[in-house]
Amino acid sequence: MNIELKEKFLELWKKYFAEAELPITFYYSETEGGAEPFVKTKDGYCIIAELAKIRKGKSLYFNKANLGCPGSVRYLGYSDRLRPGFEYFLSCGNEKMEGERYKRTPEIVLEMLKDQHQLPVERKNIIFKRWDNLSEADHPEVVIFFATPDVLSGLFTLANFDSADNNRVFAPFGAGCGSIVHYPYLERQSKDFRAIIGMFDPSARPYVQRDILTFAVPFEKFEQMVNQMEESFLITKTWDTIRKRISAEK
Repeated sequence: MNIELKEKFLELWKKYFAEAELPITFYYSETEGGAEPFVKTKDGYCIIAELAKIRKGKSLYFNKANLGCPGSVRYLGYSDRLRPGFEYFLSCGNEKMEGERYKRTPEIVLEMLKDQHQLPVERKNIIFKRWDNLSEADHPEVVIFFATPDVLSGLFTLANFDSADNNRVFAPFGAGCGSIVHYPYLERQSKDFRAIIGMFDPSARPYVQRDILTFAVPFEKFEQMVNQMEESFLITKTWDTIRKRISAEK
């Protein structure tokens, strides 16, 4: 991790986004990265709930052995298997299970799954740390913001700043963990490095504040965004009005 970049972002974030929440990061590693292991309980859990601890400053690592939700095992890249009857689970259900009704029919689910890709994960652990807890030994691969609408506005506009393509940010359908891990990690294989707005999943919504969505971006794109902050709209009077409102929220 480039410590100069770390400090540069912290300074610019405070300057243009006031006391808005710092982002968290993740990367895959064979080591534990100085993080604590997540301890799985007997009850099922949603990894989004556990990320609240990272947002508050705790560093945790997960792996196939301690992930409790089958969805997170898949969306974090540790398996390509789906629960039996997944097409009914995500849609209308059947005599064996209640459906979530996120898709109208099982056939739509099966068609959707044709376009899903497995993450190219070869390392044991996925390590989550808040930005200010990163050390020189860390190598973040994705940066995730838990953002209010005003903060999201700034991130969205900054992500589109250096491109004629108006679709540098997209919002794919999927699980909460898919929107912050699966999709942004796959974007690292693309030369375009699009950002992802997420946390629309009703099953994940109870684990974040009512006015929060996520903005996840491959680290390569994040670094570009940081280096362009001081020449962007962030230095204008227009943004200063928004920045003051962000500051007043704290």
